[in-house]
Amino acid sequence: QVQLLESGGGLVQPGDSLTLSCEFLGGTFSGVGAGWFRQAPESEREFVASIRGIGTTRFYRESVKGRFTISRDNAKNTVYLQMNSLKSEDTAVYYCAVGRDIISVRSDVDSWGKGTLVTVSS
Repeated sequence: QVQLLESGGGLVQPGDSLTLSCEFLGGTFSGVGAGWFRQAPESEREFVASIRGIGTTRFYRESVKGRFTISRDNAKNTVYLQMNSLKSEDTAVYYCAVGRDIISVRSDVDSWGKGTLVTVSS
């Protein structure tokens, strides 16, 4: 059974940086699409970024392009989300996800992590 263990959330100030990590347990990570979604209070869960299981093509939602970087280390079964120039509107619970080779919507996801809270506030 696949398990996704997120870490790295916390409270930061606007303009700060934060890196989220997600360790994939219970299966073969190489070749599996991986991504991050987020959910702010009273909002729908939305796509943030993903990286293909085959190759290194990355996808981002428009509002994080140029600020966030997704990467993966197949040897460590881990996917990362480097977040720079954080804004208050980035405040949300961030969820790690794995599933189809290309992940862009919730229906592409097979497994979810439990989430890690990121709060951006002065």
